[in-house]
Amino acid sequence: MHFQLDDQTREFRAAVRAHLDEVITPEFEERIYRSGVAHDDDFARGLVAKDMFAPDGRPLHRQVLQDELMYSDAPVYLSETTRMVAAVIDKAGSPELKQKIIPKAMAAELTIALGFTEPECGSDVAAAKTRAVRCGDDWIINGSKMFTTNGHIADYVFLLARTNPDKPKHKGLTMFLVPLDAPGVEAQAVWTLSGERTNITFYSDVRVGDEYRIGGVDEGWSVLHLALEDEHASGWGPHIARLLDHAERWARETTDAAGSPRIDDPDVRRRLARVAIELEVSTLLQRRCVWMAEQGRAPIAEGPMSKLYSTEALVRAAQDINELVGPDALRSRLEPTAPEEGRFEYLMRFSLGTTIYAGTSEVQRNIIAQRGLGLPR
Repeated sequence: MHFQLDDQTREFRAAVRAHLDEVITPEFEERIYRSGVAHDDDFARGLVAKDMFAPDGRPLHRQVLQDELMYSDAPVYLSETTRMVAAVIDKAGSPELKQKIIPKAMAAELTIALGFTEPECGSDVAAAKTRAVRCGDDWIINGSKMFTTNGHIADYVFLLARTNPDKPKHKGLTMFLVPLDAPGVEAQAVWTLSGERTNITFYSDVRVGDEYRIGGVDEGWSVLHLALEDEHASGWGPHIARLLDHAERWARETTDAAGSPRIDDPDVRRRLARVAIELEVSTLLQRRCVWMAEQGRAPIAEGPMSKLYSTEALVRAAQDINELVGPDALRSRLEPTAPEEGRFEYLMRFSLGTTIYAGTSEVQRNIIAQRGLGLPR
């Protein structure tokens, strides 16, 4: 097992970087940042045109693409959830739903948000109380979902609903693809610490046809796991790489009271080295997941290891660099006097949320303990 990129993969990465450098202009970046919405239709369709939206081929190519998009802070979160749900539909959806959704999803012509978490359930997704009741050939859905990011602009939501309250909580759930323009759907903005807009979504007597059900009735937990395995295998190392690059540039261009570059200070170099080590470990953990995928093996525990380590490493690195830079690091994005255009302050705020996205650190530790180490619940 080795993790070096071959010539073909390096060429693909260079092509991705060139495209992103062309389209992610300072004006584009500022507009996305001010909106708090990590999606842009034209940007997504530009990736499709370059065969960089959902490229076929080796898992390592797909991972390199994700790394470059993440490093550039590209507005792709809604595109990623759309691809993820399309893959689930491909495995568990009806032929009619596959035909209706997958081609348009892969062409960036429709978008799909996630509707798992509920206001009173926290990380216990299986405790969902949103109800779906059969009514002839339709289902009537009532309830609410928290953190439905992009739910105010997406076309559909991949919704977990309880269809049998008499069964154990993991057994009475069903997955639906709910059109977000259906009568009875409402999205209200919720702003995160990083300035991102997410939503609480409400479903009041929302009627959807049975053709929008994904998987069997009361078999939603197994369908949901197809999506969660993908989410849990995420790696956040590229954000550490971006932070490290900004910190190194700051250290080279900033001088101390004696006029010496800050990078000559042993303490500065020590802190940068710590961040570089965190980045290397995060990268290797993520590439192990890619290697397993190439071998046809599911990274059941290894995916959560990658997600857990890289997000907590990002928090540690952001704290370390903010302490290094000092009070100036607290100057925010778009503040003209902020070092590195306020990236240090922003990445500190952003890092804290990553330990919650795609399952909290506590959830990841439970998965590693139970499914990786075989420990009891």
